[in-house]
Amino acid sequence: MTESPLVKDLNSAQREAVAAPLGNQLVLAGAGSGKTRVLVHRIAWLMEQQSVSPHQVMAVTFTNKAAREMRERLTHLIGDRLGPRGVHSMWVGTFHGIAHRLLKAHWQEAGLSQNFQIMDSDDQLRLIKRIYQTLALDDSRWPVKQAQWYINNQKDEGLRPAHIDPGHDPFAQTMKLVYEAYEEACENAGLVDFAELLLRSHELWLKNKSLLDHYQRRFVAILVDEFQDTNSVQYAWLRVLAGHACAVTAVGDDDQSIYGWRGAKIENIQQFENDFAPVGVTRLEQNYRSTSTILSAANAVIENNFGRLGKNLWTDGGEGEHIDLFAGFNEQDEARYIVERVQDYLREDGSRARTDCAVLYRSNAQSRILEEAFLRENVPYRIYGGQRFYDRLEIKNALAYLRLISSRQDDAALERVINTPTRGIGAKTIESIRIFARDQGCSLYAAMQAALRNKVFSARAAGALNGFVALIDELEENVAQLTLGEAAELVLEKSGLVEFHRKEKGEKGQARVENLEELVNACRLFEPQDEEVTPLQEFLANAALDAGDGQADEFEDAVQMMTLHSAKGLEFPLVFLAGMEENLFPHKMSLDEPGRLEEERRLCYVGITRAMDKLVISYAESRRMHGNENFNAVSRFIREIPQNLVREVRIQSTVSRPASYSSSSATRQTEVDDFPDLKLGQSVLHPVFGEGTITQFEGRGAGAKVYVNFMREGGKWLALQYAKLEVV
Repeated sequence: MTESPLVKDLNSAQREAVAAPLGNQLVLAGAGSGKTRVLVHRIAWLMEQQSVSPHQVMAVTFTNKAAREMRERLTHLIGDRLGPRGVHSMWVGTFHGIAHRLLKAHWQEAGLSQNFQIMDSDDQLRLIKRIYQTLALDDSRWPVKQAQWYINNQKDEGLRPAHIDPGHDPFAQTMKLVYEAYEEACENAGLVDFAELLLRSHELWLKNKSLLDHYQRRFVAILVDEFQDTNSVQYAWLRVLAGHACAVTAVGDDDQSIYGWRGAKIENIQQFENDFAPVGVTRLEQNYRSTSTILSAANAVIENNFGRLGKNLWTDGGEGEHIDLFAGFNEQDEARYIVERVQDYLREDGSRARTDCAVLYRSNAQSRILEEAFLRENVPYRIYGGQRFYDRLEIKNALAYLRLISSRQDDAALERVINTPTRGIGAKTIESIRIFARDQGCSLYAAMQAALRNKVFSARAAGALNGFVALIDELEENVAQLTLGEAAELVLEKSGLVEFHRKEKGEKGQARVENLEELVNACRLFEPQDEEVTPLQEFLANAALDAGDGQADEFEDAVQMMTLHSAKGLEFPLVFLAGMEENLFPHKMSLDEPGRLEEERRLCYVGITRAMDKLVISYAESRRMHGNENFNAVSRFIREIPQNLVREVRIQSTVSRPASYSSSSATRQTEVDDFPDLKLGQSVLHPVFGEGTITQFEGRGAGAKVYVNFMREGGKWLALQYAKLEVV
């Protein structure tokens, strides 16, 4: 093999992939195996060694950031030999970016107006809302976001309304009707959504053979990154463009296909060898990121999936430390342990940064307990690729209902929920209330009531407003007689927020429901301290304060917190995988849907391979979920890791055998010095609250406190010297 500068610093598998003859190639690139480097060097090799012009190359990425990075690397690698315009004459971009470029150049052939505009997701949602008004559809029965999901999903599958047979299904019939009206509205207004970019450019090939011939002659080599994330229309678009002459290099990893919930088809990379035959296959298995122990764990987990293309990560680096496994008695215990481990990690070596530490979790709702734990210890953190718990849309909506119940003077809360979920109160009606309030110098709620008394509104608007007033009055009356947790649960149910988000399709709607359930948990666990205000008022004040601080500024050194989906492509010296329990991870929904469990396992594989030096896995023996105390089994993914790679860790003790293989949790209880008569997990009796279980200790000496989960009263922190607890 030639010793070109382009391959001399590559390993043997990377050289094979880079210097393969011009033809269809599948590069199975394992986590941390240097796939971006291979992709860039492959492009450079084709230009230098195969005489492919930059003009004849198309490189497709999945993010604009990746496209920019590819251009920069190519410019650095061979830019001086190609001249200033060489790299720029390549087509490098995302699927959507390249599709947009095609449609702008061939708008007439695509049946578009010359100045067509791209809608973002919010613009698209507003258009569908207007269509609902035109069609007089009840969005409480057919949520608008459900229609948005339906339209985008059909386009991702390459389907127009004419291709859809709804049969006798009322949902399918209604959604097809909306889809038809939506297409007409887009056509009239010269609007294009993101999914339309791909579908329209795919149809451009199919309807214009001369145009397709032109581009098939032009592009000699097409290279696609993250191939496992392609959806149906992207794969079809690529197959048509490539034809029989263009050489396609697909770079990806079937073991990291984790976006099935948003349309990605793992079948695309699995079928590539057949659909693009003949295909040369190269496996990049040498990992430059993680220790041998971490890679062995990842390999052991992922080999339980069927239909894999086959790959085994290895490293010539060191074996590294054991994987630590911590079993918390509950989620608070788990969160406190994670924060303590971060603090210990930073103290051990002053050169370490908080950004070296990442806490990964399956569900967004898990972040609340973790955020509170970091806040208590004044450890800066940042939610990567997401929002803090109290900043999330569904949580702000729920809190707005609670605020309005607490104070009718809260104009911001009223504006937020008066039509959320939608109840037929339009923008004109709300503007009329604003004007009335300004004229009368009163709150919006008072203005609304006065306007209703004066019969200012139409019968339809008045009916909707009266319904809203009745809802708030009913909630206030009932909430006064309930605990804070019960009140939150009632408000979420009666307001329709939970049902509204439950009807949303996909992972986002599911996450919103879980976040709302977690808000109920927060209310149940809240311990009022201020007797001058109601528990609801105190909780709302604390929530506002939590939303206002804690998360680090963008460039501040901070612990990284994120969902496992957000972690793909990242790496950290120290990684925590939190909440490794059945029904949480793997998620309970994955047990009922074909293929979902295998995707959950791939997600676990992604999480494990984010760790460079140290991996800590944790789970809670008891976790409050969906308003109930749950005792989930340890995740099957932990049980799939070989015992010799794992070391169980307990406070003040290390046990050589992992919890997942221990016969009884009772054998793993740990005494704490400051509480010589009490143990975690022990049953105790309180003279007022009755029987409960000790789940946490905090403080020392006279300031020592104990957290007890009581059967009747829920969880409470108690000062130990005054608690008068008796061991059961």
